[in-house]
Amino acid sequence: MRFEIMRLDDVDGIAVDSTVVDAASVNRIVQQAASIGQRIYIRPADSSAS
Repeated sequence: MRFEIMRLDDVDGIAVDSTVVDAASVNRIVQQAASIGQRIYIRPADSSAS
């Protein structure tokens, strides 16, 4: 399964960029974001996302 991970702006919470990753990469990205206090949003990726 693939997931879209969006990095959110600290001020207004608007997505500033996104990437699609496989399930195995999600934990690593969450750990990295938590270590620097970065806000992210994770959702299942559309089949058309790349």
